[in-house]
Amino acid sequence: MKPVDLVIRLEWAAVAVVGIVLYALSGTSWWLFALLILAPDLSMLGYLAGPRVGAVAYNALHILIVPLFLALAGYVLANSMATAIGLIWIIHIAVDRALGYGLKLSSGFQDTHLGRIGR
Repeated sequence: MKPVDLVIRLEWAAVAVVGIVLYALSGTSWWLFALLILAPDLSMLGYLAGPRVGAVAYNALHILIVPLFLALAGYVLANSMATAIGLIWIIHIAVDRALGYGLKLSSGFQDTHLGRIGR
């Protein structure tokens, strides 16, 4: 692994840790966390329709813009559930990136914007 790749992974790990701390401070149930932490990966079912549809479905739930706005809107509007769901979603994405899983390319599940995953 190149030094720059390690730094990027460490940055994403830090985002995950900050998200977990913020979630803990929110006082929201850890049962909700356990229930939803892997929910974005249900988007992989899109691959049943082929790599192009699968990549679009997966990427739609693995970009930060929606969960960031959801968490922010939840905070601004004092909606703890929206904030919690946004944070869980952000944590999921951050852990994926820290592990080297990126946004998918339409050529196949193993091809990501961070490079090919697996062997």
